[in-house]
Amino acid sequence: MTATPNAGEHCSAADVRRALSALMPHLTSFWDRPLRDYASVAHDVEKFRSECHLRRHAMELLRGCIERAARRSGYDLEEARSAGLQLMASPVLQTGPHCLLLIEPDAFYTHLFSLLGLNAHGREWYITYHASTVSFSEKSKKGPGWLWLQDEPLNVFGLPRSRMDAFSICGLNGPYRFAFSNAKGDPAPNEPAAHLLAELPSDEFTSAADAIRAANQTLWRGKLPSPIKLLQLDDFDIADLVADHLDDAGSWMSAGLIGDGRVAESILAAMDRLNIGPWRGWVRRTTDFFWRMEKGRIVPLRLHENALRAAAPSGFEVKFRPDSIAAALRQRAIVPSLYTVFLVTSILPGVRALGGCRQTIYYPLMRYLTAVGLEQSGNFDLLTELRGDERPGLWGHRVLKPAGGYPFQEIDLFGAAATPLSKYAEMPLVQSSGDLASFTGDPNWADLSEYIARGAITSGSVEWQWPGS
Repeated sequence: MTATPNAGEHCSAADVRRALSALMPHLTSFWDRPLRDYASVAHDVEKFRSECHLRRHAMELLRGCIERAARRSGYDLEEARSAGLQLMASPVLQTGPHCLLLIEPDAFYTHLFSLLGLNAHGREWYITYHASTVSFSEKSKKGPGWLWLQDEPLNVFGLPRSRMDAFSICGLNGPYRFAFSNAKGDPAPNEPAAHLLAELPSDEFTSAADAIRAANQTLWRGKLPSPIKLLQLDDFDIADLVADHLDDAGSWMSAGLIGDGRVAESILAAMDRLNIGPWRGWVRRTTDFFWRMEKGRIVPLRLHENALRAAAPSGFEVKFRPDSIAAALRQRAIVPSLYTVFLVTSILPGVRALGGCRQTIYYPLMRYLTAVGLEQSGNFDLLTELRGDERPGLWGHRVLKPAGGYPFQEIDLFGAAATPLSKYAEMPLVQSSGDLASFTGDPNWADLSEYIARGAITSGSVEWQWPGS
């Protein structure tokens, strides 16, 4: 029987838990167990090994990306190499939070959850991808451009609305510097804001994403009592990784996906089919494989007549050829779409991705789309690898969402005793995940719950054959 949703909900938390358990039966045994058990399982993966040369090649390129990103974040050569080695030994990537400040609750408690799992396995590195092709502002004054302190929304970079609406935080249209101004324009208007501002870099940055990356490194190293090193990848790191694939004729992305365009067209057609059935809305065709970067905004591209084109008034066009796309990526004229990001960071190299309420569903569907493309291109060795992946995508974001959680107290910015991580470790998953508001407030989850209740979607659905064994 379906529970009655509360005001503002499209479905109930009980509906969500039933849907999650139906599609991911392994979750069933964890709801009443301590969070530490689930965190440990989320990071329990076997060392990378593969007989498929396409997968090995994809992993080597990703390892190179990890090492470059580590050097860019200030780590030395030996440390960068150790990050790459950990990826091979424990292929897990946290992909849940967007590019948010560490102190933002939606990111902070996911990082704590990840630390529980990493500590359980004695890991040295915390490797994350934080999507930076997102806008500064979300509804209710949330998102990368906002931070709520003492129940007051603060503008992280002190930007006027004209520089926030529709602008992406990865846009290279700076300078950006931290300000924390309120609605009146007062800089650092309350005590927590003043303390935090004093902790953050005072430099100017070309993009807001670069500023957030630098700030998070500062807070992580200075405020979290953990020896684990933080490494955050953004969309420019991934753009260079995709370009590496396209520069190499031995990569499936170069020869298979791009090729003569037929494989790409088959994936886009499969995506369109998903959006007219019970899975509609989960993998939206917002753009075709890449976004155009234009004056601080991202603009959709459409594949037509072997070229990627932006609608008027942009007029941008790039040939759908490996060399042309690689050049555009390195010039920051375009950036990868979310599907392309997951293709090179997780699906092709065989890396487990930990994500949130939407990713839990759309990631397996992206693997389904990739399987369509692999069948079209005749790469059955890699298709077999995908079929044998063990839980390649798991729920790993907003798994810890404590009621009234206050990150300032957790990381001890004011000298008070920090709440020990063990407090959360012992919480049962059903309690640690809170009210599941990010799920229940999403109409897609209400539709999914209904389809599951009617039997129109099951764990045996054709499109749901790719979550892994």
